[in-house]
Amino acid sequence: MAESGEKEKVKWTTTVIISSSLKNYEIATALENQSHKIRYSDSVENGSILFSLSGVAFLLMDANECIMSAEEIFLTKMEKFLNIHRNSFLVLFAALYGPEEWKLIFRIQQRFLGSKLRILPVHNTPNAINLMCTIAKTTSKPYMDSVCYRMITTKAYIVEQSPVWKTLQKIKLNSDSINPN
Repeated sequence: MAESGEKEKVKWTTTVIISSSLKNYEIATALENQSHKIRYSDSVENGSILFSLSGVAFLLMDANECIMSAEEIFLTKMEKFLNIHRNSFLVLFAALYGPEEWKLIFRIQQRFLGSKLRILPVHNTPNAINLMCTIAKTTSKPYMDSVCYRMITTKAYIVEQSPVWKTLQKIKLNSDSINPN
């Protein structure tokens, strides 16, 4: 083992619950190939992927299928998904995002304005896997704690080293000596 001073990257894996409807899809195989523990379920919404330890849920939909189908069909599916999962994302697949796809996203945003639905426009399976795993990883307990600690440490450093902060402290100290109240 070479001593390069670099930390070895630890591969992140977790349990993923996948809708049985996605069993023969490339996305399920890709998650399996990343060594995640895959559990298929008939009881979750068709097209959904759940990262249970992170508490995030993804609903996969094809933009072209949504455009071709009746609007109420896919909107009802999304609404049901939103009612079940608090931390939910719509992963919308389209090879190319043209005017029709952006209109679709706009209609979805209008319908779910004020909800916690977030839309992830993706082009392909690797793009979708990368986004889903990044979100799931950063919202999982050990990583979330680490990110929060780093943010607090960074904030403290910025405050301590900021010339603006030092100036404000001096002004406050001077104003306290003038107005003792």
